[in-house]
Amino acid sequence: MPMKTLMTALLLGTATLGQAAQIDPYGYKLPPSMQPKKKAPAAKKKGPPPVDYVGEFVNFGDWKEVRSFLDDVATRDGFERAELNTLMGQVRYLDSAVQLVKPAPPGKPKNWQAYSKLIVDPVRIDNGVKFWNENRDALERAEALYGIPAEILVGIIGVETVYGRNTGRFRVVDALTTLAFSYPEAPQRTERMAFFRGELEATLLFARQNGIDPLSLRGSFAGAIGMPQFMPSSVMKYAVDFDGSGKIDLLNSSGDAIGSVAAFLAAHGWQRDLGGPLVYAASVSPNRAWEAMINQGLTAKYRAPELTAAGVTTAVPVPEQQTYGLVDLQNGAEPTEYWLANNNFFAITQYNRSYFYAMSVVELGRAVRLARGGL
Repeated sequence: MPMKTLMTALLLGTATLGQAAQIDPYGYKLPPSMQPKKKAPAAKKKGPPPVDYVGEFVNFGDWKEVRSFLDDVATRDGFERAELNTLMGQVRYLDSAVQLVKPAPPGKPKNWQAYSKLIVDPVRIDNGVKFWNENRDALERAEALYGIPAEILVGIIGVETVYGRNTGRFRVVDALTTLAFSYPEAPQRTERMAFFRGELEATLLFARQNGIDPLSLRGSFAGAIGMPQFMPSSVMKYAVDFDGSGKIDLLNSSGDAIGSVAAFLAAHGWQRDLGGPLVYAASVSPNRAWEAMINQGLTAKYRAPELTAAGVTTAVPVPEQQTYGLVDLQNGAEPTEYWLANNNFFAITQYNRSYFYAMSVVELGRAVRLARGGL
């Protein structure tokens, strides 16, 4: 099945994959003992969920950049230009999306402890225990197939949407069009607008291929979809039918969400043979030679002897065969926390390019595991 059709299937739940349902895009094949049991198709929902906003009509079709984009899309993808004009006449400008993607005000200090308290909270922990218990089989299969521990998968889905409770009620086309042509002033503004234009084009393609109204699609303020909040391009590349239903549905199928997150991490550098913790609490010396190791990209590049020589120490020995990155978690006016993170921690940052995000996934997953009675 073409990838764009596959992406639409996730949203609509209409694709039939047959044998392809048992093989994911990265060549992993489920052995017979791990094949999921077929499930009865879920009842169809009545129409799209309501939106959370009114939006502003700005007549995007009159914008020079939008007209040029639509000309290109019509030529490249064979759309009728008149149909695109009609669609743009119904798109709304979403100021809330613009405000939400703006960088933090200059001088406002980051605060990991405050951020962590918002994410690793009793609601997510309690719902995480329930999610883990209800989806234990899928989590065990994903760990066996991809090598991703259950607590990491539970952590990501919990951080993203509280296990499907907050998947977004914005019209995807409104959000993507607004950010594609009215992204706020910020570093790399041009690159960000190009990214959202690509996602908008993908949305138009899969809507056409499946005969649906693109305005019916719902997601986050940035156009992310389903329990794991995949952007459309990630849906095309990494989404898998993990529950054996014959279709991919990241909005309603916990199994598909679990398998797809695992496929994403496996494709972005997760190493099943690393073992041990992803992070180790670290102390740094006053000589500050270690400062050169901060902000060296989302990668683990230093070995334990190098870190020790620069004045970085840990309370417990770290495996010397692994490489690490030095992660700094700022706490506002309080002292910064330092951690050594291995390659699997940085695989999580490919999901969201933030130390805070990756650490919150690690801590939420660990909290849920302990709440279930795990060690």
